[in-house]
Amino acid sequence: MSRLTLARRLFRTKPTERIIAEGGHGEGGELRRTMSLWQLTLFSVGATLGTGIFVILGQAVPKAGPAVVVSFVLAAITALFSALSYAELAGTIPVSGSSYSYAYATLGELVAWICGWCLMLEYAVSVAAVAVGWGEYLNSFLRSLFGFTLPAAITRSPGQDGGVINVTAIVIVLLATWLLLYGASESATANAVFVMIKVVVLLFFCVVAFTAFQAKNFTPFAPLGVAGITAAASQVFFSYIGFDAASTAGEEAKNPKRDLPLAIILSLVIVTAVYVLVALAAIGAMPWTEFDPKRTEASLSYIADLAVGATWPGLIVSFGAVIAIASVVLTVIFGQTRILFAMSRDGLIPRVFQRVDMRHQVPVANTLIVAAFISVLAGLVPLGQLAEATSIGTLFAFAIVNVGVLVLRYRSPELPRTFRTPLFPATPVLGAVFCLVVMAGLAGVTWVAFGLWMLVGLICYFLYGYGHSRLNAEVR
Repeated sequence: MSRLTLARRLFRTKPTERIIAEGGHGEGGELRRTMSLWQLTLFSVGATLGTGIFVILGQAVPKAGPAVVVSFVLAAITALFSALSYAELAGTIPVSGSSYSYAYATLGELVAWICGWCLMLEYAVSVAAVAVGWGEYLNSFLRSLFGFTLPAAITRSPGQDGGVINVTAIVIVLLATWLLLYGASESATANAVFVMIKVVVLLFFCVVAFTAFQAKNFTPFAPLGVAGITAAASQVFFSYIGFDAASTAGEEAKNPKRDLPLAIILSLVIVTAVYVLVALAAIGAMPWTEFDPKRTEASLSYIADLAVGATWPGLIVSFGAVIAIASVVLTVIFGQTRILFAMSRDGLIPRVFQRVDMRHQVPVANTLIVAAFISVLAGLVPLGQLAEATSIGTLFAFAIVNVGVLVLRYRSPELPRTFRTPLFPATPVLGAVFCLVVMAGLAGVTWVAFGLWMLVGLICYFLYGYGHSRLNAEVR
């Protein structure tokens, strides 16, 4: 095979109209279109709201001080540019594959594979990272309510104090999986309830924390300088990745062309407002120097108790965290399975991932395989390493989406678009640049891990994906 022929196969794009026509179809059945705009928005909020505040805030504050508020805003701006690009492509190509499918339509199969491989890092690893923190909040809840806690051996990962295997993380993954197997509509309804509970709890935390607010806690505002703000932004960006969850439900939305772009933008606005409000309340109630990196997972419960001088506020916050993290686990596992569904339909991964159960109209085998993989990660790998690895994979995928908008606008300007990215081409260009800037703030070991992940991904593609690709099979 000539080099030119190989290059054409590696970068051959899949026609947009074909991607849309195949939407919803799997082996043995089809996905049901049951999700409304409200459910899609809450799906994205459910995948996002909770991770940054309940789990990662305590780790970010020691890096940036009170300026962690700016870090959240910087991460939000970075996410906004990419969200606008996501919104345009979601309205143009409303399918389950999210940025994987967008890359296939604009940049070719190899780039699509790389993007899909990054999404595996983004979704599977992020939900494992969130599940790791669930045990700490569960213990905080049990301590306040019953006066006892579960042993560290089953609530912490190996490498943490007393940790052997994080059984609680595995349990929450399995509970979410059980719910997902019942169907997309049932999962969306449960998620809506979870989201409403955690929003109410976070607003309760703000009310309690503001009763102990002290302006002096914000002086000096940026004790660790711009470098600290950037480092914290790179870490908390992890907490914004859920806004693209709506795009993974493209084949189960009632009116995807209209609702997907709206859901993506609305969810990001809601989440950013809550993050900034809670961060202000938390630092106002407790000096940043008292945030203990060793007990980051339950920092909000501790602050709530400190503000009132009693344990009942922490009990309520802990309950909200237990619900919040359950919601994130539920929605992110859903997103991961739908991306794998699209990749399987294209032949890049085994066919088992696209098999649809005729009764519940969900990819059962796909869901069980993903749950098993995530359970292993959640039970055996500490939170910090997982969070940063997720950020770099997410940022890379977002950068691809921004480039995809540029390519599709110039290559296919005639395509019907229900949403157009404003200030084109500045918005997608800035989106890609911001992603690269935040990536630069990640630790060297994270880059090494990402490089190894990409290497493994390329090996998998050439050993399996290239030879089984439906698009390449048609050429041959």
